[in-house]
Amino acid sequence: MLVKFPFFVVLLLIIPSVVLCLDAFNDDVLGLIVFKAGVKDPDAKLVSWNESDDKPCKWNGVKCDPTTNRVTEITLDGFSLSGQISRSLLRLQFLQKISLSNNNLSGTVNPEFAHLWNLQSIDLSGNNLSGFIPNELFQQCGSLKSVSFANNVLSGELPDSLSSCMTLQSVNFSSNRISGKLPKKIWSLNGLQSLDLSNNLLGGQIPLGFGEMYSLKVISLGKNAFSGLLPEDIGSCLQLQSVNFGENSFSGVIPESLQKLNMCTSVILNGNLLSGEVPDWFGHMESLENLDLSVNKFFGRIPFTLGNMRSLKELNLSSNGITGGLPQSLMNCDNLLSLDVSFNLLKGKMPNWIFELGLQKFSLSGNKFKGIIDFPPLRTNALSYERLQFLDLSSNVLSGVVPSEIGAFRGLQLLNMSSNSFTGSIPRSVGDLNLAQVIDLSYNMFNESIPSEIGGALALRELRLEGNRLSGHIPAQIENCSFLTALILSENNLTGPIPPTIAKLVNLEIADLSHNNLSGNLPKELTGLSHLAAFNISNNNLEGELPAGGFFDNIPLTSVFNNPSLCGSVVNQSCPAVHPKPIVLNPNPSTDSEDDSFPPNTRHKKLVLSVSALIAIGAAAFIFLGVVIISLLNLHVRNSSHRSAAPLEFFGKDEFSHSQTSDSQYGKLVMFSGEADFGTGAHALLNKDSELGRGGFGVVYHTVLGDGRSVAIKKLNISSLIKSQEEFEREMKKLGKVRHHNLVTLEGYYWTPSLQLLINEYVPGGSLFKHLHEEPSRTPLSWHQRFNIIVGVAKGLAHLHQIDIIHYNLKSSNILIDSSDEAKVGDFGLARLLPMLDRYILSSKIQSALGYMAPEFACKTVKITEKCDVYGFGILVLEVVTGRKPVEYMEDDVVVLAEMVRGALEEGKSEDCIDQRLHGNFIAEEVIPVIKLGLICASQVPSNRPEMAEVVNILELIQCPSEGRDEEIEQV
Repeated sequence: MLVKFPFFVVLLLIIPSVVLCLDAFNDDVLGLIVFKAGVKDPDAKLVSWNESDDKPCKWNGVKCDPTTNRVTEITLDGFSLSGQISRSLLRLQFLQKISLSNNNLSGTVNPEFAHLWNLQSIDLSGNNLSGFIPNELFQQCGSLKSVSFANNVLSGELPDSLSSCMTLQSVNFSSNRISGKLPKKIWSLNGLQSLDLSNNLLGGQIPLGFGEMYSLKVISLGKNAFSGLLPEDIGSCLQLQSVNFGENSFSGVIPESLQKLNMCTSVILNGNLLSGEVPDWFGHMESLENLDLSVNKFFGRIPFTLGNMRSLKELNLSSNGITGGLPQSLMNCDNLLSLDVSFNLLKGKMPNWIFELGLQKFSLSGNKFKGIIDFPPLRTNALSYERLQFLDLSSNVLSGVVPSEIGAFRGLQLLNMSSNSFTGSIPRSVGDLNLAQVIDLSYNMFNESIPSEIGGALALRELRLEGNRLSGHIPAQIENCSFLTALILSENNLTGPIPPTIAKLVNLEIADLSHNNLSGNLPKELTGLSHLAAFNISNNNLEGELPAGGFFDNIPLTSVFNNPSLCGSVVNQSCPAVHPKPIVLNPNPSTDSEDDSFPPNTRHKKLVLSVSALIAIGAAAFIFLGVVIISLLNLHVRNSSHRSAAPLEFFGKDEFSHSQTSDSQYGKLVMFSGEADFGTGAHALLNKDSELGRGGFGVVYHTVLGDGRSVAIKKLNISSLIKSQEEFEREMKKLGKVRHHNLVTLEGYYWTPSLQLLINEYVPGGSLFKHLHEEPSRTPLSWHQRFNIIVGVAKGLAHLHQIDIIHYNLKSSNILIDSSDEAKVGDFGLARLLPMLDRYILSSKIQSALGYMAPEFACKTVKITEKCDVYGFGILVLEVVTGRKPVEYMEDDVVVLAEMVRGALEEGKSEDCIDQRLHGNFIAEEVIPVIKLGLICASQVPSNRPEMAEVVNILELIQCPSEGRDEEIEQV
């Protein structure tokens, strides 16, 4: 039987027979056996660890000194172990290395590891360790050289003692929740060669003294919240080979001293607020292999000198404000494999010479290049055709036909030529792209039919051909693309029936065939598509009954609208009735037939009941049973309401005089800031006059605490679904730590088994929904106010995503406007209170968010990620710009906002969509890009949506200088 350490040792001390065996145990064996007893080993990786063996040197994952036979290394990486790390390992006094990475170990980091004087390396990365990094661990660090706690859930600040452990050569605390500032003394570790603190919550400015780290080769501070200037003395670290300061809030220009790093192979500065021109001295960094300056505010031209970087393999300048053309000097970069200059202001003729470089990835998306595509001869550029895997030329002004040579790029995995002006037919050679997973030719002017050869693209997962002039039938050969998850053919002129072969696409999640001229019946086989999350066939000429079963039992009306001959409950049109023959019930089943010799008055009468009569009888019985059940439930609710109301009566001064109160009868109150005092009593919460609004998760009331502070109290209505008190409080404490200018602050909570209250910051300006759609007497929001609201919501969501919180329920009624017209996002994270994030429960609770919910939300097999929030944000952006609701129901029409805006944009009438209440007082240079950004965020395919951090940077690029805003104000 496995026993834990203290009890095991007690047994050894008490039982004489065991004591006699102690001679066979040395400290190493005892320490390892007790460690084994404290963990779960589902894969039996520690089966060789046997207490009867006094020599552990042959045990799995154990190494010994060949001379002394004492254990020097424990390497149990990826053993699927769980449980806590026993302090019994402290018995292994000759231990030099502990590596327990990529398991599921929990608990805290034991500070007593510092007592292992011979320990040189400790790796606990990839586990579930929590708590602080102990300060004691580095106070007497002995000979410790390498420490890694990466990919855990550690929190708190960096320990001060870290700076005193002069033996350290490698520190990796990445991907945790470590906060605070970078201690200045850390630069005193001049023997440190690698420092990785990326993907944490560290902030503030980089302290001075960076240049003192003479031995530093790798530094990674990416994905934090650092601000200010990049360290000016970075060039003093002459040994640096890799620099990563990406995804922070650094500003200013790139320090010139960086060019002194002649040994540097990688510079990552993406996702910041850096500005100025791209320095031409980068061309002199001959060792540089990877340069990423994307998502910043760089402007000017791409330096011609970059062509001198012969070692360069990856160059990313995307999402900046760079102008001019693409310098042909890049042809000199012989080793270049990836070039991304997307989403800039580049223009000129299509740089066809780029296809001679032998790139693996090339993205030109979101610029203003024009002209035709001219691929180089295949015979002299075979390497270029073999290598290219990722080609994105979307959102430019390219024209002409797509050359048939496109099929010669046999290694292509992604082909995106959308949103250009290509004409002619889709090349049949696309069927030769048998490794392509994404083909996007949408929003061009392709005509003729979809080539049947498309069935040759066997690895295809996404096919997007919407917004063209395609005609003819949907090719049946599409069935060969068995991995297809997204099929988007909307807004074309396709005719004929929907081929039944589509039902063979068993992985299909999203299908959009809307806005065509398709006819005939829907194949019944479609109900077998178990992964289907969206199937839009609106605005066609389809007829007959909608299939029954699977996704089609709950298909939205917007997905089938404007097919006049379709019938079924979803479209509120009954199908032609088929009357069944009456059922004849024989009252004398033992007789095969009726004996005609009986007189008519003695013969049993035939009992004839139609199917409709039987259904009516069953329905009546069901209704009667329902009435009885509902009556009993009502009686139960009345009784329980009297019981559950009791705790509210004690919301008086005594109960709220401290930050936390707990009473087994009346519940538990916790305040994260200040104290609570409901001087007016509990009845104020239940007063209809103090009600602010109602949502899927509860009712919100406004009240004033005894200290004069206004708060909004949400009374949750999901008590029957909510997790345990422990789970509830854990989520509340996590949300209570969230602090951001654009997020509503959770100030406290109250718990009883039947009543849960959330105490939130009160935001006086009301919801964005009311500003846009209600209170007509209110002065409409100006464009300046609307733009700031969009930016504020984006920043709030970006912060949530940075700390791994998904909102789940983004909509205009959850966006509050404060007295300074700043946006604050509320109701975030509440869906985590529900058991296992059940999608049926979620959809019923946030059904008021119709139009904001991403299509994959309805599919159980698709993971809910931050990209669902991005979709809702995209719809919200369109709502703010247009002043219209996401879905509007007319007498004979349903208007889906995203479809309407996308159509207007394609017709060049985007300004017709802008809220008429603005009366032309807006900045077109801002509005149109914001509309496009909203449509990109609301893409049907999650991978096409940007990250929220990237959205924030793009919005800041879109924002016009203050002069333009001054003109707008003058017009108003």
